[in-house]
Amino acid sequence: MTLYNFGMLFMVIERFRGGDPRPIRERFLARGRMLPEGVIYHASWIDTEAARCFQVMEAEDPSRLEPWIRAWGDLVDFEIAPVVTSQEYWEALPS
Repeated sequence: MTLYNFGMLFMVIERFRGGDPRPIRERFLARGRMLPEGVIYHASWIDTEAARCFQVMEAEDPSRLEPWIRAWGDLVDFEIAPVVTSQEYWEALPS
């Protein structure tokens, strides 16, 4: 059962190394998000302790995220989970 039509959605959980978000902010301001071609950023949230960032990204497959992960990997530990919207999930679920 395929739960997505165009690109896959990924929930990206970034854990700031050393619990310090400032180096990430500095690099972002200097270089931008640095997304590779074929990766779409949808939204992000930072937890109230400023130790983690949750992002939704879209790409054809997980390998498209690799250049982006390498660009930030010295500052962030990543957890990436493929996800679908609740609506897509419920519509695709056999009754």
